[in-house]
Amino acid sequence: DPDSGDNGRLQYSLVRGPTNEFDINENTGQIFTVSVAGKAGTFYLEVQAADQGTRRLTAQTTVSVTVDPSSSSNIVMLVLDQKISVVERKSVEIQRVLEEKLGWNVYVLNMYSKESDGNARSSTDETQVNIIAFDKAHQEVPAEDVKRSLREQRGAIELGLEEVFSAPVSAAVAEIPEAPASPELTAAIVLGVLLAGTFIAFLAYVLLDLKRKRYSGKYGKQDLVKKVDVTEGIDNPWADDKNGSLKSLEKPEHMNN
Repeated sequence: DPDSGDNGRLQYSLVRGPTNEFDINENTGQIFTVSVAGKAGTFYLEVQAADQGTRRLTAQTTVSVTVDPSSSSNIVMLVLDQKISVVERKSVEIQRVLEEKLGWNVYVLNMYSKESDGNARSSTDETQVNIIAFDKAHQEVPAEDVKRSLREQRGAIELGLEEVFSAPVSAAVAEIPEAPASPELTAAIVLGVLLAGTFIAFLAYVLLDLKRKRYSGKYGKQDLVKKVDVTEGIDNPWADDKNGSLKSLEKPEHMNN
C-alpha cells in the first residue's frame, strides 16, 4: 500500500483455516505454528491484509503450509536480552542481521519466553529465538557450524542488533532442552514397568512356594521315618521272636540289675 502514516500501515490476520494450529504476526504477516504435534501434511490458510485508513481496504490470499513430520536436529537457540513483545516486532530485521553476518539464509522458526505469555510479554527481558540456517544449495547447515559462527560473529551481530533495537543487545547461544516424552511413550514405559514388577512378584511367589513345598516334604518324611523307627523300637507283646514264640513281657535280666 503506497499510502503513508496510519493509512499505509497494514495489519494481517487469519480469516479462514486451521487457526488453532497456526497464528500470524499482525504487523509483519509472518505465519508460525502454535500446535501441530503429531500432524503432517499441507494446510491452507486464508490471510487478510487491511490498511488503517478511514475507508478500510482489505485484500485476501490463500497460503499453503506444508508440515514435515520429521523434526530437524539443526535448530539453534539464540537468547536476546529483550522483551518478547519487542523482539516479535523486529523479527524481520533480526533475520536480516543474522543473514548478513553469517552468510546463510536464516529462518526464525519461533520465539518465546520462559514465563507464561501473559507475564512474559510485559515483564521478562529475555527472549529465546529458534533459528535454522540453509546454505546456497538449500541444505540445512549443521547446528554445530551455526553455533560456532554465531560465537565468532557475536560482536558484529550485537552491533547490528543494536541498530535494530536502538539499544545495546546481548545475543548468546543456548542449548535447546530435550523435548519431553510423549504421553503415549510415557504410558508405555509406565505399563512396561508395572508388568515387569508384576512378573517379578509372581516369579518370587512361585519360587517361595516351591521352596516351602520342598522344605515341608523333606522334613515331613524325616518325621515319618522317626515315627516308624520309634514304633518298631517298642516291645510288642504280640510280636513273634525269631523262633516264632511270643516274646515275654518280663524285663530282661540285665534290666532288673
